[in-house]
Amino acid sequence: MSGPAALEPVAVAAHLQTFLALDFGLKRTGFAVGNRLLRTAQPQGTIAAEGDARFAKIADRLKEWQPDALVVGVPFHPDGAAHENTARAKKFARQLRGRFNLTVFEVDERYTTTEALEMGAKDADAAAACIILEQFLRNIP
Repeated sequence: MSGPAALEPVAVAAHLQTFLALDFGLKRTGFAVGNRLLRTAQPQGTIAAEGDARFAKIADRLKEWQPDALVVGVPFHPDGAAHENTARAKKFARQLRGRFNLTVFEVDERYTTTEALEMGAKDADAAAACIILEQFLRNIP
């Protein structure tokens, strides 16, 4: 299966150096951390929580990693059309901005979970977050 659609370069302020990526799901959210200098990401596990419990666990991750900005994967149909989870992921990104006062970038996450599973990832959600973040980092000029 081919990877996600080609991404345009992302305008990112120079002071934003460390990023925490989130692969949002209704039941689980995968995490990865990476930085602008190395342009690499490392998976950081998955939380299984919903609603306010999810945001409390995210707050713990933010304290641990102290990222300059967040990257959220937004799913689309293979043809690029939005679907139910597209709206949910975008709402999640808005909630993160509002709750944590951080810059949040949205990245097309088509095929990331499939790619993670094909690579044999034990934690597909964290591996997908890692793929999302590496795609983002590659597209910073």
